[in-house]
Amino acid sequence: MPTSRMPDSHLHRGAAEGFGADAERYDRARPVTPRPVADAVLAYLAGGPLGAGYPPAAASAPAAPPRVLDVGIGTGLSALPFRAAGAHVLGVEADPRMAAVARGRGLDVEVARFEQWQPAGRTFDVVVSGMTWHWVDPVGGAAQAARVLRDGGVLAVFWHAADLPPTLREALHRLYSTALEGTPGAAMYTPGRSAADGYEAMLDRAQDGLTEAGGFAAPERLRHHWQRRYTVAEWLDQVPTSGGFGRLPEPVQRVVLDGTRSALDGDPAVSNGAFTVDHTTVLLAARRVG
Repeated sequence: MPTSRMPDSHLHRGAAEGFGADAERYDRARPVTPRPVADAVLAYLAGGPLGAGYPPAAASAPAAPPRVLDVGIGTGLSALPFRAAGAHVLGVEADPRMAAVARGRGLDVEVARFEQWQPAGRTFDVVVSGMTWHWVDPVGGAAQAARVLRDGGVLAVFWHAADLPPTLREALHRLYSTALEGTPGAAMYTPGRSAADGYEAMLDRAQDGLTEAGGFAAPERLRHHWQRRYTVAEWLDQVPTSGGFGRLPEPVQRVVLDGTRSALDGDPAVSNGAFTVDHTTVLLAARRVG
């Protein structure tokens, strides 16, 4: 039986494809994927355990740089650590405005929805999706990944979950539950559970898709913990990059931004205009089997 309780977000992909309306803001405000996440995936590809360093000590160096296909590459934030590790990265991105920013970084990007993208006979060692797989049909995407991965190749999907200081989380929960009542955004910052636990439903949904599509061994999961320090201005800059924010009425957007600014200004966790956010990257990886 399916374990996922996630809605069919891929049916509302227009929200995701609106990120490009302010691609430069998205690029500067969202975090780059940490290098240890890429290292974990590449070590898994090399036959090491998920979470090992790269290259794993027990494995020989790859004969050629790994070929990585980044699904929903966006502005390239998920691709950068793979390129830094020596991989050759090709991106697939539905929004040409986001793709243009990634190309400005020297990344190769083809514009298409992944399920309809034409690989033209190319195969890859790794298919990754950072912060985007919930916008992909979980079965159709898994089937497409199986088609383009070599035997023994790896599909890895991951999300970055942010846990704010408790007092700030409570203040923002009160704001969002009121200002966004009746929308999915009202549940943001719900007290009493970690953001990473909330993202486990996305991993469940991805795993269900792999099972239905077939072609993959049993997946494994990993959590990587890291921190990032934000100034108040940086946090306010990233608020409009959340999915669906651009579709809110302008008065509601102002309420959310003004309320967030007030919460930050009055929170004891904010010191000298900055505060630390605990991040957890939740990752699911599975090997392609012939």
